[in-house]
Amino acid sequence: MTVAVYAGSFDPFTYGHLDILKRGLKIFDKVLVAVAYNPEKEGLLTTEERVNIIKKCTENLKGVKVFSFDGLTVDFAKKHNATVLLRGIRSFADYEYENQLSQINSSLNKNIETIFLISESKYSHISSSAVRELLSHKCDLSEFVPKPALEYLHKKFNAAI
Repeated sequence: MTVAVYAGSFDPFTYGHLDILKRGLKIFDKVLVAVAYNPEKEGLLTTEERVNIIKKCTENLKGVKVFSFDGLTVDFAKKHNATVLLRGIRSFADYEYENQLSQINSSLNKNIETIFLISESKYSHISSSAVRELLSHKCDLSEFVPKPALEYLHKKFNAAI
């Protein structure tokens, strides 16, 4: 069984994230969504809120488990017997950053491979930071985030729905 870790802040979880996750499930037996906790970074949503939203967005997807974690992604992967880190790429800038990160992770643990999936073009413009910006202006987010995330953001921030 091949287990992959799809780690990120997911603040908030978008259709782009969901796309990469669904496509990853076509390749790997199990994908562990690892929601990063960073006490030095103030997020839009708490780690617990992000985990709960992702669980709701993925409840019908077989092979997905959602966790929060702090520390290094390679350590989380090793602890959960994962051999692959799954990463989404939207642009060349993403590739440069993700390539550097994958080389660092490889130097930390030679037994873990990083697999990049290129974002579907219809999702390549979606980022969590863009969603946060649109949210601050009370814009309609329905084309950017899955329904459970949209409903939660609407309830918490009185966002457009």
